[in-house]
This record gives sequence, structure tokens and C-alpha cells, in this order.
Amino acid sequence: MSKDKSLRGKIKFAEITHTGKVREHNEDAIGLDTDIGLLVLADGMGGYNAGEVASGIAVQTITELAAAGAVREDRNDTDPTTGLMRQTIVLRDAVARSNKIIYQTAQSQSHCEGMGTTLVTAMFYDDKVSIAHVGDSRAYRLRGGQFEQLTMDHSLLQELVDRGFYSEEEAQRSTNRNYVTRALGVEPTVEVEVQEFEVLPDDIYLLCSDGLPDMVEDEDIHLTISTFNASLDVVGQQLVDLANDHGGRDNVSVQLAQVIDSFAAKKGLLTRLTGMFR
Repeated sequence: MSKDKSLRGKIKFAEITHTGKVREHNEDAIGLDTDIGLLVLADGMGGYNAGEVASGIAVQTITELAAAGAVREDRNDTDPTTGLMRQTIVLRDAVARSNKIIYQTAQSQSHCEGMGTTLVTAMFYDDKVSIAHVGDSRAYRLRGGQFEQLTMDHSLLQELVDRGFYSEEEAQRSTNRNYVTRALGVEPTVEVEVQEFEVLPDDIYLLCSDGLPDMVEDEDIHLTISTFNASLDVVGQQLVDLANDHGGRDNVSVQLAQVIDSFAAKKGLLTRLTGMFR
């Protein structure tokens, strides 16, 4: 089956990953499928470099299942049970499946014991984007000068902020930012958080591992994207350089998507007629 080519020329993409200045290995993994507007970013963890295995499994599994689902499903249809777009369900189920594979691998391979990975993934379709995440890998959006974090970390620190024990400013300065409360591969099942957003031309979306926001303040990330947005590749390189200039204590991965034009799906006759009588 041929892939949906409707996104070509509608969205620009860029991605970069770097080991950083302290770690010996890069346990982050990234994947990009421009035909279906899919970005996948995983930040692995575990002894004996098993984090590389976990993040690699996550990216490969989600990329393959999302691509198959994009061809199989009507991407513009809403599931009557959940109220979610079917593409969001495809993404959520692909993440859940990757969790199962990582968990089973960790149980069966002694050198992979205890491995896991955080994850953030986004898929663009019909002037929308579905975002799924587990852990503290993040998604941001720059729209009309406003820079906004779209995902909330599944971390102990974020829970303490939510309960009022820390302010957002105190959390930024905390040294205990990396205790995640949710990750892929740690338990047989995982709760995948999914969101859907309307997309507008000129939006810029950023997916990143915690190696970026742990080293670089959100204001500086915003300024970098705004300054260099003529080239997403330059934005990505500048963000990685900033993280490393500020210490580079972790692997750092960045994925960017800039919306150039509307990519609304072509509606069939039946869909148009149905819409007329709603």
C-alpha cells in the first residue's frame, strides 16, 4: 500500500541526538517518518547500556505500528467509545505494545534486567497532532510568540508541584528532577497519556529528552527557536550546543516540526453529506 503523501511540503522536520559531555553512551533513540508525520523520541535507562535496547525497541515498535495503523485506519474518524481520533488510539496502542515488548525482553534477558525508557511521540494528520508520552520526555509548542509545554512530566517532582509542595520556580532549581513515576518496560502494563491539539500554520513543535530542559531554561529554548527558526536544523544544533555548554550531563535529543501550510484531509462525499445534517 502506498503511504499518505499529503504531508509532504506541509511540515518541515528536523532531528538531532547527542551523547552529551559526561555519559559514555547515548541511550536516547529517535525516529522520524515524514510521510505520515510521525516523530518518536525515547530516553532509555538501565544498567550495562540496556537503556539503548529499551529506547531502540520503543522507537522501532512505535514507528512500525503507527505506519501500519496510518494505512489501515481512517485517520479523520473519531472512535465512538473514547471520543478520541482513531489516529490517537493507534499511537496509544503502539506505545502500550512497545511497553509489553520491552518488559518481556527485560524479564527474559539477564543483561537487560531493570531496563526501561521514557517516551514522547507525535503524529500529524488533518490539521491536528496527537501526542502520547510516558515519563519526563517532553513536547513543547511555539505559537504566535507563546512558548508552551504541552506535556506534564510523570515525575516525583511534578507530583510535588501539583500538590503544592514546590512552586514551578523551585522545581526548576531542584536537583531531584529525574525520578520518574512512569516509564516503558518497568511494569507489564503502563498508562499512556494522550492528547490531541489543533494545528495552525507557523506552529513549531519541539520534542526533547530531559537532557535539554535539565540544562537549558525554557526561556532560552524559546529564544533559540525564535532566533534561528529560518532553519530547523540550525535550531536543533543550537539547542544541543546550549545543553552541552551548560554542562551536558545527560544525552540530549531534539525533534522539531514546523507547520508550513494546512494539511486538512480531503473529505469524501459521504463524510461531507453526513456533516451537513449534524
